[in-house]
Amino acid sequence: MVAQSSSSSEKQSAVARAIARTEEQVIEYSAEGPSQPQGQSQTTILAIETSCDETAVAIVQGRTVLSSIVSSQIETHQRYGGVVPEVASREHVGMIGNAIAQALSQSGLDWTQVDAIATTCAPGLVGALMVGITAAKTLAMVHNKPFLGVHHLEGHIHASYLGDQDLQPPFLCLLVSGGHTSLIQVQDTGSYTILGKTRDDAAGEAFDKVARLLGLGYPGGPVIDRLAKQGNSKAFVLPEGKISQPNGGFHRYDASFSGLKTAVRRLIEKLQTEASARKGEVPTADVAASFQFTVVKALVKRAIACATDYGLDTIVVGGGVAANSELRETLSRAAAEYGIRVLFPPMKYCTDNAAMIACAAVAQFNRGMRSPLTLGAQSKLSLTDIDKLYAFEQKALD
Repeated sequence: MVAQSSSSSEKQSAVARAIARTEEQVIEYSAEGPSQPQGQSQTTILAIETSCDETAVAIVQGRTVLSSIVSSQIETHQRYGGVVPEVASREHVGMIGNAIAQALSQSGLDWTQVDAIATTCAPGLVGALMVGITAAKTLAMVHNKPFLGVHHLEGHIHASYLGDQDLQPPFLCLLVSGGHTSLIQVQDTGSYTILGKTRDDAAGEAFDKVARLLGLGYPGGPVIDRLAKQGNSKAFVLPEGKISQPNGGFHRYDASFSGLKTAVRRLIEKLQTEASARKGEVPTADVAASFQFTVVKALVKRAIACATDYGLDTIVVGGGVAANSELRETLSRAAAEYGIRVLFPPMKYCTDNAAMIACAAVAQFNRGMRSPLTLGAQSKLSLTDIDKLYAFEQKALD
């Protein structure tokens, strides 16, 4: 699982060579794109997403996706049972130039019609982020465009904007992904308050770990979702993962999934022993269904409590776990009882993609925000510190 390391300068040189070939590749793909949009008046941004194991490039005009290219590395990382950072970085280097060329050609635009270049710069795998940052800075300099660094989680928040042209803050965002699980009050673009979060494993991370315990492979979320449909969600009672308060009681919005993961591991060990004694099989589908039911129950209960406590009538869900069918059904049903509207992103924008990054960049660009070309990659950055990505302001668009 240990990949050979390479220096940052080597990666940047490789990315620069890939970008140099982009213009030639645009010609190759030009027949695949739609006709050029007429009457362009909204901000148009090309964005790059390379924070983990997806090499993605998209062009978004306002909230309309003109092109979206996603090159997945799932098959590459499946053999390791998870993402190997150095392998991910090398894969990004090999894919980024081609993805940029395809995105531009698919949009039907040329560089003169792109207002700015954006890329995810935090949080994420630093080596992977640097590939996207180097590519975006190169494009910004070559084509004399403003550059914006985008917070990955702000991208997930904006994914639902791509499915609802009229969505406006304030609202509550339930962000559930492989690395983050948070309840975020969205007051405006760039204005966020984290009301609740997981104290340990994120929901998506718990799905991956339980899938590994069950021998289901990587990524765990989709396979557990499918398998759970064949099982009994009430077969096993598992701990919800409540967080105790210093003055008694439990936190209404925070959660813990580490204990749940441990409980599932012990349950599987017990079931394996019993199955071996009677020469039977472990009821894998029942375990998957019981685990998923427990996670969804915890997420839904906290989201509804948070929305009602803060008087928010809309819950927006973002992140890869937003694609989970039980979460979609259970949250929608529970929210309806309280008169709360629930918005999920289109399925293709739940997992990592560049369209959501471009949409967030459009909103920041229209606020007048720009990033310096000295901006680097950051493995961790709180959503509440998002303004650190922008060094100065330009006059916002009217």
